[in-house]
Amino acid sequence: MSIEELNRKHYFKTDMYYRVGYGLSSRLMAFRNGIIYLQVVLGRKWDKDYHATTLELAHCWKSEHEELKDALGCKVFIIDAQKYPYKQDLVKLKISVANDAKMGMLFSSNVLN
Repeated sequence: MSIEELNRKHYFKTDMYYRVGYGLSSRLMAFRNGIIYLQVVLGRKWDKDYHATTLELAHCWKSEHEELKDALGCKVFIIDAQKYPYKQDLVKLKISVANDAKMGMLFSSNVLN
């Protein structure tokens, strides 16, 4: 399945809940070498910090999509529209914006020995 198809599937299956309930959106940017790359836009209702956001969305993407079940880790690029509201509009217009944080995690504690 292509990245676009996974994003579309995620949008209707899970992301809509986060968008409506919390103003949070995520999209898959890539899946290479067992690593999931996500872009996350934090909206005004989201109250978790960057670490909790990374943990929740990484596990959400891995568990919701069969294609990502063997992922070893996840790299999350966070755009904070709470601090910079104009960034949300730029993302909607598909204009590239600077990330406010980059977070990473491994799904298993024994991956690196």
